[in-house]
Amino acid sequence: MSASTFPAGFLWGGALAANQSEGGYLEGGKGLATVDMLPLGPERLPVKLGQQKRFTLRDDEFYPSHQAIDFYHRYKEDIALMAEMGFRVFRTSIAWSRLFPQGDELSPNAQGIAFYRDLFTECRRHGIEPLVTLCHFDVPMHLVIEYGSWRSRKMVDFFTHYARTCFTAFDGLVKYWLTFNEINILLHSPFSGAGLVFAEGENVEQVKYQATHHELIASALATKIAHEVNPANQVGCMLAGGNFYPWSCKPEDVWAALEKDRENLFFIDVQARGAYPAWTARLFREKGIQVAMEEGDDAILRHTVDFVSFSYYASRCASAEMNEQNSSAANVVKSLANPHVSRSEWGWGIDPLGLRITMNMMYDRYQKPLFLVENGLGARDEPDANGAINDDYRISYLREHILAMGEAIADGIPVIGYTTWGCIDLVAASTGEMSKRYGLVYVDRDDQGKGSLARSRKKSFWWYKKVIASNGADLD
Repeated sequence: MSASTFPAGFLWGGALAANQSEGGYLEGGKGLATVDMLPLGPERLPVKLGQQKRFTLRDDEFYPSHQAIDFYHRYKEDIALMAEMGFRVFRTSIAWSRLFPQGDELSPNAQGIAFYRDLFTECRRHGIEPLVTLCHFDVPMHLVIEYGSWRSRKMVDFFTHYARTCFTAFDGLVKYWLTFNEINILLHSPFSGAGLVFAEGENVEQVKYQATHHELIASALATKIAHEVNPANQVGCMLAGGNFYPWSCKPEDVWAALEKDRENLFFIDVQARGAYPAWTARLFREKGIQVAMEEGDDAILRHTVDFVSFSYYASRCASAEMNEQNSSAANVVKSLANPHVSRSEWGWGIDPLGLRITMNMMYDRYQKPLFLVENGLGARDEPDANGAINDDYRISYLREHILAMGEAIADGIPVIGYTTWGCIDLVAASTGEMSKRYGLVYVDRDDQGKGSLARSRKKSFWWYKKVIASNGADLD
């Protein structure tokens, strides 16, 4: 790969999420959020899926988000490590309930505003551009209990008030914004994705797609508000990416993969194109879904995003014969195990070419700049006798995916930047584990919350520093 593959000004960096890193779950006036209700252990998945109502904390459970990696108190130390690596961008999120503890207040929590102003100012002091997600898998629990979360149209007003507050309070500090993290995960993990809990016997698909409509309206309005507050603001959507391959060339398998891709891309179709795709009329009809819309919604949806951001960890496989028994349990987005790619310890397929395929598909479809805001390998990192962590497996994973991203850029795709996921070890969203590590920086903490929380540099830290310094030319 030549030194010119990545454009001048390409934004290299890393990503964290407030709910997986900050901790301080009730400090500084913060209120409870959906993520704070997710325990470690076998009860975690039923809660995430909205199958088990969990509106109060239990004394017999451990909640990993409550302390996480204590970024709330250690952010200056952590940002200094990012600066040492040469980060040009840092993706993080704002905890909605840190600004609005209940979610429906008229005035924000001043301590929350001060915390994020200090955080973003610290980034700027080190020459790091903040990339900020407004809603990254956390909804204030009061909104869930009182209004049913995104079931309710009232959520649009609460969210846009929150968004306007952010755009105004952090104007001049933050230029790049994302509305909802991995918005398509609402369909697969409804409570963690959107605060949805289901009653026995109700039409789950109806609830999910009605909530989806409310989120899409809220996202479009937030995009409009961001541009009104400051025309220089750049707003993106965010997809849990990865194409579905047909299991075979059997036409039924090809059709199954196409349908899975459509389901996955539906949200971004609306956010990037400004209207519901034609095929949704039949989908809603056949699933018995009637999405309640208000006059003027079509016009609101036409406020489209400036760029399309996405995560990419793995590609997926689909067939006409997919079912619960033959689909991987490794991820909430179900897939057949592809025999042509290797897999991580947690069963995620490792497919760098799939990233290039995904990027080409998305640019062909949307004709908007792309931003790869999550990519990384979850693995068990064990310090050696000297405390060193030689994570060559992570370096290999990142190298091959950066090469694939470079090929996509050479294909003619405009790409704003790249933020590796979990640049500092953090609580895994899927399992709540610390042992599923993604970071370039190790955090001394185990799955039960024990450890000093001390930070130490992995081998991948020094490798990524070299990648950034060479603008992607030196990947050895």
